[in-house]
Amino acid sequence: MSENTASVSAVPSTSSAPAAPAGVVIAESATARGRRARIALRGLQILLALFYAVASALPKLIGHASAAESFDELGWGSAGMYTIGALELAGAVALLIPVLQSVAAMALGALMVGAFIVQIAVFAGQYAATPLILLVPLALIAWARRGHNADLLRLLRLLRRAA
Repeated sequence: MSENTASVSAVPSTSSAPAAPAGVVIAESATARGRRARIALRGLQILLALFYAVASALPKLIGHASAAESFDELGWGSAGMYTIGALELAGAVALLIPVLQSVAAMALGALMVGAFIVQIAVFAGQYAATPLILLVPLALIAWARRGHNADLLRLLRLLRRAA
């Protein structure tokens, strides 16, 4: 059964039908709840994509002074700054593409683990909470959208055969 369908309730749809006993979930409420959860998850993905594209990747890609200073202090210079910015922008875009959502969330999560380690090791933990906070919704997205990983593998196999 697909995620967008529900089983038909045995309760007649007339207005004179008795109400469901307390604690019993009927199919219609489960479907509405599932729809709200999918909408909330999609909203979260959009918010994270905007955050990674605008607040995180853009300063690196335009060479903002604060980003340049941080990467110089790391010893990574502008090449590291542009690379991380490009990875964040790619992850932001991929969060919005259904077949890539789970993989994008995992990749951004890996970047956040790296950012956490760098914050602790180099910057004395000054902003170490930020990557940890971002890991929570990324893990949720990766888990909730994990079904798309099989679709991605099928697509990659088709592309490999076509090449």
